[in-house]
Amino acid sequence: MPNTALKAARQAAGHASQQALADALTRAARQLGLGGIVVSTRQVRRWESDTPPWPSEEYQRLLTHVLHRPIEELGFRAPWNRAAHAAVPQPSAAPVRSPAPPALRGSLPRPYGPSGTQPGTVGADFAVVTEAHRRLYLSTAPAALHPAVAAHTELGRVLLGETDGVARGVLASALAESLLLLGRIEFFDLRQSEAADATFVRALQAAGEADDHLLGAAILAHSAFVPGWDGRIDRARERLQAARTYTRRVSASAEMLAWLDAVEAECLTRCGDHRGALALLRHAEDVLSTGGDVLPPDWFTWFSATRLHAFRGNTELLAGLIPQARTTLEQTLADLPDTDGKQRAVVLADLAAVEAAARRPEQACALLERALDQLAVTWYATGMERVREARRALVAWQDSAAVQRVDDRLYSWSATLSSLQR
Repeated sequence: MPNTALKAARQAAGHASQQALADALTRAARQLGLGGIVVSTRQVRRWESDTPPWPSEEYQRLLTHVLHRPIEELGFRAPWNRAAHAAVPQPSAAPVRSPAPPALRGSLPRPYGPSGTQPGTVGADFAVVTEAHRRLYLSTAPAALHPAVAAHTELGRVLLGETDGVARGVLASALAESLLLLGRIEFFDLRQSEAADATFVRALQAAGEADDHLLGAAILAHSAFVPGWDGRIDRARERLQAARTYTRRVSASAEMLAWLDAVEAECLTRCGDHRGALALLRHAEDVLSTGGDVLPPDWFTWFSATRLHAFRGNTELLAGLIPQARTTLEQTLADLPDTDGKQRAVVLADLAAVEAAARRPEQACALLERALDQLAVTWYATGMERVREARRALVAWQDSAAVQRVDDRLYSWSATLSSLQR
């Protein structure tokens, strides 16, 4: 009898054919850092046959990720549970996996017993909420989202102690992503650098448990912002070197490799090395234009060619390349999607600083008011910092009506209290 359970799960997930499922599994392999795995239609056909082979651990992870079902509900029977033969066949050989560093594994709870008490869907179920938080980040006030994400990560830590096998790996990967989001909120939205640095360490622990090198690279690169923005470029570069090392272990997309250049460029910009930063940004543009066959993971939502131009515009501004910065930032503003309100506030503030440097205070103030309008909708501490930087560039015109209008907005009761609270 054919494996109708897998076929039903495939069709329920929207994959009408075996080829469609094979393609979805191959895409998921790239997104999960298992880029060397290509699933064929023949493999899916074997799984849907009347004697489906027991999938290796990597295939189990892919099937669970794509179909949101534990492997036991997909019509497979573990070889050690089959009584038909006296000799117990062994599971299919899995590719050799590099173990997570012992220090990382030791800090996370191990299963309380020889087998987990949570169902096989626990990792996929936890990941659904993680994905929802990822989308909510674009539109939700960080002060409201932060406690929800923090509570979710604590739940994930507890569940790890009740989960084993493939489900544990899926859960650890989703927990790492959730902790990465928590650290991003703390660093970029709330400007809590020390808390963010500690959160990134916890995120790296979870990524190590999942053996997810792409997530590890993303976490390490984010952690580089902490010393980089504080002027400690050697420490930032050390973390970025670790991130690049992680990407070499798997197939990384052009977008991720370009983003690593952009992160280092921003750290160099903060430390005054504008020439080095611009060279890295040009290299990042070359990497993006060359492209590649590897897709970025689903969670890689914070970077694009437009975001790269925003990096470059800020560096050109701080390097004193005012005409170039104006051109770059105006094009960036035109290309930003409507959903990217946080980045819009940053670009508007940078454009205001460009106009201030060009001694055009009226235009600068108009842009600052637009940035403040955006921040009233989507608060972003980094955006407010850029607004204040641009305002400081207008000190020569601080008695003008235009600058005073900005100050009335910048230091209103609600804005001042909101800034202090955050």
